Amino acid sequence: MLRYNDIAEKVLSYNPKADLDLLGGAYIFSAKVHQGQVRLSGEPYLSHPLEVAGILAEMKLDVTSIAAGLLHDTLEDSFTTLDELKTVVGDEIANIVDGVTKIAHIEFSSKKEEQAENFRKMILAMSKDIRIVLIKLADRLHNMRTLQYHRTERRAAIAEETLDIYAPLAHRLGIDWLKSELEDLSFRYVKPDIYQRIAEYVRANQQETDRYIQKVIGVLQEQLTAAGLTIDIKGRTKSEYGIYRKMESQNLSIDQVYDIIGFRIIVESLSDCYAALGIVHSLWRPIPGRFKDYIALPKANGYQSLHTAVIGPYGARVEVQIRSRDMNRIAEEGIASHWRYKEGRKSKSMSQDEQKDDERFAWLRQLLEWQRDLQDPGEFLDTVKIDLFPDQVYVFTPQGDVKRFPKGSTPVDFAYSIHTDVGNRCSGAKVNGKLVPLRYQLRNGDIIEILTSSTQRPSKDWLDLVVTARARSKIRHVIHQEERLQSMKMGADLLDREFRRAGLNFQKMQKRGEIQRVLDELNLRSIEALQSQVGYGKLSPRGVLKRLLPPDKLQPEVQEGATRLGEIFRRALKRSRPSGIQLRGVGDILVRFGKCCGPVPGDEVVGFITRGRGVTVHSASCSKALLIDPERRVDVEWNQEEGLLHPVKIRIVSVDAPGILALLSKTLSAADLNISHARITTTRDQKAVNTFEFAVTNLTHLNRVIKQIEKIQGVISVERLST
Repeated sequence: MLRYNDIAEKVLSYNPKADLDLLGGAYIFSAKVHQGQVRLSGEPYLSHPLEVAGILAEMKLDVTSIAAGLLHDTLEDSFTTLDELKTVVGDEIANIVDGVTKIAHIEFSSKKEEQAENFRKMILAMSKDIRIVLIKLADRLHNMRTLQYHRTERRAAIAEETLDIYAPLAHRLGIDWLKSELEDLSFRYVKPDIYQRIAEYVRANQQETDRYIQKVIGVLQEQLTAAGLTIDIKGRTKSEYGIYRKMESQNLSIDQVYDIIGFRIIVESLSDCYAALGIVHSLWRPIPGRFKDYIALPKANGYQSLHTAVIGPYGARVEVQIRSRDMNRIAEEGIASHWRYKEGRKSKSMSQDEQKDDERFAWLRQLLEWQRDLQDPGEFLDTVKIDLFPDQVYVFTPQGDVKRFPKGSTPVDFAYSIHTDVGNRCSGAKVNGKLVPLRYQLRNGDIIEILTSSTQRPSKDWLDLVVTARARSKIRHVIHQEERLQSMKMGADLLDREFRRAGLNFQKMQKRGEIQRVLDELNLRSIEALQSQVGYGKLSPRGVLKRLLPPDKLQPEVQEGATRLGEIFRRALKRSRPSGIQLRGVGDILVRFGKCCGPVPGDEVVGFITRGRGVTVHSASCSKALLIDPERRVDVEWNQEEGLLHPVKIRIVSVDAPGILALLSKTLSAADLNISHARITTTRDQKAVNTFEFAVTNLTHLNRVIKQIEKIQGVISVERLST
């Protein structure tokens, strides 16, 4: 079993100023709470946190990380509470341990590639401090090294999870040696028969392979040294998992995998790389199409090396990589993470989300590279407390699948992501088994269960709850559909009433096809469209009747039906106060202005027929206007008259200092504005929030006032609000 002294010595070897008191305190507390516990191997449980801390020390992490490694199981496998842990080792270490514990509680049930990728992103999104991920990877590595003590079926499940989630995660973070070991350890349990067959094949040929490797190294050493190059050469056989991947990707049997031997030549400089390549190609014939120059054209992640394959001694295919010492350090020590290349992705085919992810990880790789240059790793890691996906949340379905949503999403967004019907009938939600309101904002790791009701329907209020485009469009569709059905019903009633007054039966005329002539003249596709137009007030029932009967057969018109457009205009003419809005050349009509946006002359506007209340005018950019059925829309424009005023509301945030309010009032008075309402509040951070209501003639007038206010010393921001 690894000893605490071994870990302390390792830490001092790369960080002589390390706080061993902190490390020792963490070790003593871990030993205390795990006392009497044993692992499946029969070893004291303390052996596991010691080994995890040892792996972190090999990675040259800071004392905080290694102390958290010693304590990483205390919250999960002992009676220790988070508050108690904070008292013993402080908030920083305790919060890291808490983060590792939360990841440990995730059950990775789905093995689909897309889901596995979401799981990996979820781990990163949940980890505000990157050290949480590194500790979790070290924890998984030691568990894989001792996996043989688990039951057979449990071994396979843990190994598959490691292969799906943790090995790619290590690869993505650029820790290639960790990724390779996790892959090899997992492979023997995920596919034991194939692993055994490949391992036996490698063992059977090991002596011959070793002799071949030594022969090739000898030839290369002699020729490259004779050319004046200072070199290191390493030869190796592909790992069992590497051989399996080649068999799978190229559909080969094991005896068809010829290039299982590879060599890496490390030289001193960039020019030496090309000199060494020339010598290798002069010794053995290169295989066409297998040469890659990643020095002249580095991979997107900064990886540099020369790759070639040759027909070596005895006709065997051999892979050769040539790189400088600096290139090798970057490639080997977790900087050149080539996860995108290995997964077969090319930059042109990457989605916008994938490109954003790549930028995030490029930044992380740069941080890791800087860490290698620091004497004290704590200087680096203490600053790396980053949420790699701040604009996304990852949550679970009850079945264990992961779904990704924008930050701020609610259970309603989640419901519509499952199915439109689930969203439309969403009546409530449970998060982690507890009822929550529909306005609850989803958090990383939540398990969401949607409750439905056959009587539930979406409302306009839901549009304030959702952030995803899918949910918003589905809610709008239902609202528009219901408004259309209501207008059709109203239109049908109005038509029936008008036709009965004329001694006609609208339904019978429809069945006889007599109404079709009206539909053709009005360019309407169906009787429902006709009813909808009448219901919205765009057509009058009498106007429809006039197209069917000669004038002498029509009854005198009865003035009723407040929803008819003609009636709207007649009522409008009786108004005493002009609105400044005209409709298709008609001047002063019955007009209401949307309180949601409070448009003023100069704003682009749209109008909507409102049953019994004329036309409601909204700003063209108003979010509420987007929700109204487009069939109710009419074209309106400003017809500004001299002196006509329009109410507006502004919010001014300023410092909370004497004299500011007086200056604001003076500026508004100087602009000939009459303040109709004012509200002043202060905040704890010594700011004042001033809300004023007044009337302006147009947008230019308002903007001029806002600019004058912004010039006042102490004003932080000026914002126009809805009236």
